[in-house]
Amino acid sequence: MRQQMKWAAAAAACAVLAAPAAAQEKLKIGLVLTLSGPAASLGQQVRDGFSLAVKDLGGKMGGREVEIVVADDELKPDAAVTKVKGLLERDKVDFVVGPVFSNILQAIHKPVTDTKTFLISPNAGPSSYAGRNCSPFFYVTSYQNDQVHEILGKVAQDRGYKRVYVMVPNYQAGKDSAAGFKLDYKGEIVEESYVPLGTLDFQVELSKISSLKPDAVFTFMPGGMGVSLVKQYSQAGLADKIPVLSAFTVDESTLPAQQDAAVGMFGGADWAPDLDNPQSKKFVAGYEAAYNSVPGTYAMQGYDAASLIDSAVKAVKGDLSNKDAVAAALKKADFTSLRGNFKINVNGYPIQDFYLTKVAKRPDGKFQTEIVQKVFENYGDRYAKECTPGH
Repeated sequence: MRQQMKWAAAAAACAVLAAPAAAQEKLKIGLVLTLSGPAASLGQQVRDGFSLAVKDLGGKMGGREVEIVVADDELKPDAAVTKVKGLLERDKVDFVVGPVFSNILQAIHKPVTDTKTFLISPNAGPSSYAGRNCSPFFYVTSYQNDQVHEILGKVAQDRGYKRVYVMVPNYQAGKDSAAGFKLDYKGEIVEESYVPLGTLDFQVELSKISSLKPDAVFTFMPGGMGVSLVKQYSQAGLADKIPVLSAFTVDESTLPAQQDAAVGMFGGADWAPDLDNPQSKKFVAGYEAAYNSVPGTYAMQGYDAASLIDSAVKAVKGDLSNKDAVAAALKKADFTSLRGNFKINVNGYPIQDFYLTKVAKRPDGKFQTEIVQKVFENYGDRYAKECTPGH
């Protein structure tokens, strides 16, 4: 009898060990995004784009059912760290996807990568992790922050604008944006205004612009800041006089609120809803049908973040235990990006095309950005050369 019990116990132990192989556990992905406050529309676009990709994949990645755990970082670094620790320790997520803002990324990067958990950023791409501080556990499906602003600097230079007024928020991404703009722009910066993050009243800056009469304004004002600035710029009668070259100020997250005030304003981007390739057209139609809104770059990059994870999980046949193999699969980025040209550089940031875009009103009354010209092709960021692979 005792011998039978021993055999039964041994058989039960074997069954337990065999269970994960027979039916793999769910793949758990934690999304850390800004989902409340004036910038909530940005996080919602990322979340919706990511969710649409998972739906298009049939709810599975590499044969494993996907479970998404969503956390609102509230655009507060301390809150983000607390939420991330919950995702890692309580929810035991396999990947962390996020955030939208660079100051949040700077808060969560170490807590995530120190645990050897892969962090995929669908938007924030500060210079601080693109060079010497690159990590094999950090990947970006957007761009290095400077690059989108470099587009506008090159356009300002090519169009012969002699005097430009620069206005950005006073935080890391704002500083990166001004630095990016200045890379190719060699004219005079008549004024550099660094406003507090969250500013909604721009009367002081608009008065300065009126009196200085620059050839163009370069600005980066994400979310609610961009909505306020564009409306006030138009109300001040400046829209017809001084062109605006912007990044993340007039895009699909802000246009529903800005509407006609934004028409004709320029932006820089790695994609626009009118990009002419089959996968992008399918995505735009699917997103509009699912969410009744026009997708912006945030949604596209969220979708591509899911596709990147799927490509890696497939490559390792669902087994994430070998971190080096997962990292190699992420670097390979074996999927078709919605933007077409897309590779992962040595530092985990993309090599891709960049465009000048312009706001247009569609025949159906909705607003979107549309491609004016390609400014950079297969463009990797300038910090990658400082990154040592496997660092």
